[in-house]
Amino acid sequence: MAWFRRRGRKASSTGSTGERPADQADLDHLEQFVRSRRGVEAFIEPRTTVTQTTVILIAADGEWTRRRVQGPEGARRFAHRLAIPVYDVRLVGYPQRMRDYNERRKRRPTG
Repeated sequence: MAWFRRRGRKASSTGSTGERPADQADLDHLEQFVRSRRGVEAFIEPRTTVTQTTVILIAADGEWTRRRVQGPEGARRFAHRLAIPVYDVRLVGYPQRMRDYNERRKRRPTG
């Protein structure tokens, strides 16, 4: 009895791992985040064996969101179009305000 079976994955035209490519809904979400928050910066996250290239947007208060993009150049074009700073997370890391925001959310009572 086979408990775990390998399922063949179809690679997308981008040569990805089989995950869906970035689409307009991803870009719309990112743009709405930028337009509705102060001090947003973009951080490009590299493609891995599991995910495509993503961009994480981090607001001044540390709130963040992440979506797929069409590679590092797609992230740079997006940031340039919206006039926000863009960084390579491999070079600069994640800002402390993001970690602080995550910590505040963990401590918030649920219910």
